[in-house]
Amino acid sequence: MIPDILINDTSMLKLGWIRETVDFPIPKSQAETVTVPGRNSPVRFNEALGRISFEPRAFTLTFSMLGTRVRFDELVSKVSNRYAGRLCQIICSEEPNLYVLGTIEMSSSYDPLTGKGQLVMESSDADSYRYHVEETQVVFTGSGTAVLVSDYMPVVPTVITTAETTMSWKIGTDTFRRTLSSGTWEIPELQLSFGDNSIKIESDGSTTFRYREGCL
Repeated sequence: MIPDILINDTSMLKLGWIRETVDFPIPKSQAETVTVPGRNSPVRFNEALGRISFEPRAFTLTFSMLGTRVRFDELVSKVSNRYAGRLCQIICSEEPNLYVLGTIEMSSSYDPLTGKGQLVMESSDADSYRYHVEETQVVFTGSGTAVLVSDYMPVVPTVITTAETTMSWKIGTDTFRRTLSSGTWEIPELQLSFGDNSIKIESDGSTTFRYREGCL
């Protein structure tokens, strides 16, 4: 299979561009430290706040084509009018279940001696996490314990209830309990972490959890 890039579900290969290189470096953490007199180590706020936040992800995609200058200009025009300066969803063919969201900027060049054209797409403001293409949905009926499995990105699920529902859960050493009427809810305290997240449910109806997972 020829490596490809999908931008907003459109194949760059089908648009006439061959993928040369992909650079998706891991985003840097937002590390804030303060040196306190009398202490032998600084105060690290990224650790003190209980979770690590990351700077925007930067990435570079390089494509090429072989052909005439006229053909090169046509291909560049088609792609630049679609994507230049726009917030786009990027998928690598090797990882079709994950996408990156970022604003694309472009530059192009053409060598008339070799007939090779090059197109470079860059983003400096992409979301730090890569998202799962498919949204996760868990439907739980009646009372019991629902287990929500999540990837590394912290996420707050949308909760849909069909009857009055009481939910209780723990995050670290903190215990939470909420009673909801039927409807659609987002509870900021109900933040899923990596792995299994257990939620005790008391209800005569069904409880649906919807969330999009993500990872670095």
